[in-house]
Amino acid sequence: MKTISKNNRLANITIIGLSLIVFVLISVTRRVKFDLGFDFDTHIFPAISAFLNSGVSILLILGLVAIKNKKQVMHRNIMLAAMACSILFLVSYLAYHFTTVETPYQGAYSLFYYIILFSHITLSGLVLPFILYSVYRGLTGEYAKHKKLTR
Repeated sequence: MKTISKNNRLANITIIGLSLIVFVLISVTRRVKFDLGFDFDTHIFPAISAFLNSGVSILLILGLVAIKNKKQVMHRNIMLAAMACSILFLVSYLAYHFTTVETPYQGAYSLFYYIILFSHITLSGLVLPFILYSVYRGLTGEYAKHKKLTR
């Protein structure tokens, strides 16, 4: 059940381009801040992000169950919903970090905290192209390559 036509050149340009754009945006959030010009409590964004990430986790599990039960159309739809929630999470994350002053962690475990934070951000950036290629392979019907990427 191929959803889109295969175009590896366009896919490579798009996936690498999007990955680089996201990397640059996340890299500059500590140095660039925007004033919205109106009173808005930006501290709602972490709650929105947590909600969206929880939804993505549930959708990923449901998608796995769907494909294990050979329900390919349901799997595709659930995975596309997970991608949509992930995109909304990224928008929420960027909106928060572009509009809110950083609050450095100063607790007793700050070294541990910053090691976890740095590795989390680094691994998130490194996995993005693999996620995008996995979606592309699934939508073009290249299921063996899709499955290999998702393992």
